[in-house]
Amino acid sequence: MDLLNSLLLEFPVSPQISGHDILDEEGRPRWHMHLADHSSNATTGYAAICAMGLAFHLTEFGADRLGLCQAPPCRNAYLDTSTNRSRRYCSDRCATRANVAAYRARKRLEAGRADRTGLTHETSQESTTPAER
Repeated sequence: MDLLNSLLLEFPVSPQISGHDILDEEGRPRWHMHLADHSSNATTGYAAICAMGLAFHLTEFGADRLGLCQAPPCRNAYLDTSTNRSRRYCSDRCATRANVAAYRARKRLEAGRADRTGLTHETSQESTTPAER
């Protein structure tokens, strides 16, 4: 939190109400908050908006909702907004890559067992009764 507070001081933003000419059902503007930055370049503008967005999310969801992606070699950070706090990956891409790697590892393990016993998955099932399966 100290690092985030220092970023908020280094890259200040100002709240600004905006409507973008988007109208609701009654013809009124849909008001929402924007963060107006007063930066000299795009990099500091993005840094200011990111720091403020992270601050909003951390104060709403808590620091325990911030995590690091568990898919090797990715080390991206993510904010877990799931209802059951079960997020483990930063993106669908990392989740898919980790699931495919786990599937392939299971298949290699099964193949190694079959090589040692001389039985394939199909022949081992044929030697058991349906009740044992």
